[in-house]
Amino acid sequence: MIQRFFRRVHQIIERFALFLEDVILDRRKGKRVTVFAGFLKLFSYLFSGLVQLRLWLYENRLFRTNHLGCLVVVVGNLTVGGTGKTPVVEKFARSLASRGRKVAILSRGYKSKPVPFWKRWLRQFSHMGDPPPKVVSDGERVLLDSEEAGDEPYMLARNLPGVMVFVDKNRVNAGSFAIRKYGVDTLILDDGFQYLPLKGRLNLLLVDKNNPFGNERLLPRGILREPIKHLKRATYVFITKSDGASDPELVRRIKLHNPGVDIIECTHRPQYLENLESGERRELTDLKGRHIGAFSAIADHFSFEGVLRQYGAQVIFTRRFLDHHRYTAEELDHLFEQARRKNLEYLVTTEKDAVRIPAGLSMPVPLLFLRVEIDILSGDKDFEKAVSRICFPENPTHSMA
Repeated sequence: MIQRFFRRVHQIIERFALFLEDVILDRRKGKRVTVFAGFLKLFSYLFSGLVQLRLWLYENRLFRTNHLGCLVVVVGNLTVGGTGKTPVVEKFARSLASRGRKVAILSRGYKSKPVPFWKRWLRQFSHMGDPPPKVVSDGERVLLDSEEAGDEPYMLARNLPGVMVFVDKNRVNAGSFAIRKYGVDTLILDDGFQYLPLKGRLNLLLVDKNNPFGNERLLPRGILREPIKHLKRATYVFITKSDGASDPELVRRIKLHNPGVDIIECTHRPQYLENLESGERRELTDLKGRHIGAFSAIADHFSFEGVLRQYGAQVIFTRRFLDHHRYTAEELDHLFEQARRKNLEYLVTTEKDAVRIPAGLSMPVPLLFLRVEIDILSGDKDFEKAVSRICFPENPTHSMA
């Protein structure tokens, strides 16, 4: 009974969170939505003031910025979710490692399992200081699962042999640990544009071409984490999810705030489908004419579902969860039952969702995930050339360790 009560509370919270997401993204209309949106707008003004005050304090050195003495590459965005940071981080880490750099990715591990309170208290009480970061991968082995590490760090660790992955909200602490213990010479801050305590040598800012700045309001009324004018802090801007068609207005907006910035346009290109149970890979053309179900817990459900339809799949039903939702066996059993009743051939999800699915699950319908990688469309010949130009310039304008 108690378990049922807490499940009900969780469902109510999730429904409200989905409603809030729809309001922020202007997906709903009506009087109730208008009133609630006006209420959120007041908090947006307060949030904007706090964000700009914080930046001013760092720029004027009233808050300390740390330099760790190695190449620090920051990958981030101005908005919450959905710009495709993880494939960019993965591609940069792989390219840098292939050129002989000793690379570590630093992540805050959003929605990862926190260090137990008693452990943190014991360290403080015994004057041992902050606990060391979680080592998701030491470059040779993946040491934590997705629940302990968070889905994105775990996915990066699994896909990047030879690259270390650390999780810590204090990324100065994590970076110092990586340098001291593992001799790292290159740090990549995943989702680090707003992490000001650690100074980046290169700030790579991602802008989603399909939804660059939302309704141009800050959280919680919009999707902006900081004002658009803060584009000026970017060393390079990557326009992501491009279809190859030019967008002069978006380029003009970027150049307005950062006239000299280099802009690189790229696309997130689907690669293949992989069976979660058997590991078998299938060509994307295998989707054509198939009756499937799709589910996801990511920031941009529509982009994922659009890819499946683009390759000819008949998407009979979709189920959308909150970003980073951790699936229960009960939820998945319900999805499988729905697929079985409708005689569907596959259930399809994203790679990021796949790492949050419990192991040992019975799968009466094949469950596949979609693998996506990033490709350059303009601004460089290919990704390897982009990494060379950005991180190994012949006439460097940004000093490197």
